[in-house]
Amino acid sequence: MKAKEKAKDPRRNIQLNSVTHFLAVGGGSGLVSFAPGTWGTLAGIIIGAFLATYLSASFFVLVILLSFWIGCFLCKKTTEDMGVHDHGAIVWDEFVGMWITLLAVPSLTFGWLVAAFLAFRFFDIVKPYPIKCFDQKLKSGFGIMFDDVLAAVYACIALAILRYIVA
Repeated sequence: MKAKEKAKDPRRNIQLNSVTHFLAVGGGSGLVSFAPGTWGTLAGIIIGAFLATYLSASFFVLVILLSFWIGCFLCKKTTEDMGVHDHGAIVWDEFVGMWITLLAVPSLTFGWLVAAFLAFRFFDIVKPYPIKCFDQKLKSGFGIMFDDVLAAVYACIALAILRYIVA
């Protein structure tokens, strides 16, 4: 990266000693230069599989709901501090979207985790209707979180279809 480009890099405004920034960038997973959303999703699936293993289903859903609500603040504040709306380094939304997607897998086996990861990343990247509309129109922390929730819903539908086919 050239010195001029580095000086303009909004990631320079991230302070990992700030709990808000640390969580918003997924503990640093979103700071990877190449495909930060994918790295954030990978970190999210590891944490999500751990949570889903050790929490009851209802408590896991409660954690997801609270994480969405907290994420609206985290993403808004970090976006403001970075000076860029929904920068790729902000991956808390990928964490929550991945956790929602995990609700659709019948078991936490390697195959189902890979299927969940791929389904979520596909819909998060492609952003089929109406995800792209919400992504473009909602500019708040809620908007950053909401498009990933919709991508997770699409991924859950795809996983339900896959479950039906393989059952």
